[in-house]
Amino acid sequence: MSNGLKQFKRRALARPDVRAAYDASAEEFAFLDEVLRARAESGLTQAEVAARIGTTQSAIARLESAEPKHSPSIATLQKYAKALGYTVELRLVKERRPTTRSSGPGKAVGRGGALRK
Repeated sequence: MSNGLKQFKRRALARPDVRAAYDASAEEFAFLDEVLRARAESGLTQAEVAARIGTTQSAIARLESAEPKHSPSIATLQKYAKALGYTVELRLVKERRPTTRSSGPGKAVGRGGALRK
């Protein structure tokens, strides 16, 4: 990365709104990096992957892009992965920050906040 680009990125990320948007996209970009790395390691072009799964090169380009309106289905990702000699692993991972407070094991909170057993 050039010095000018590094400086621009550092100044931009100093802004809280830009930092929040950047951080919110981190998981998506990490996944896209995995997708692109897998295709590079397979030695296949977009056109070759497209031919293997019965689609077009432009469809593969959209799948490999960060364009939010082109979110592939799990089935499409599985076909793509298989064409490269990979499989897709999909997991739900608990966030590290608490989302809600629990009323404790075996207790339920009814309407109006009253505890009941």
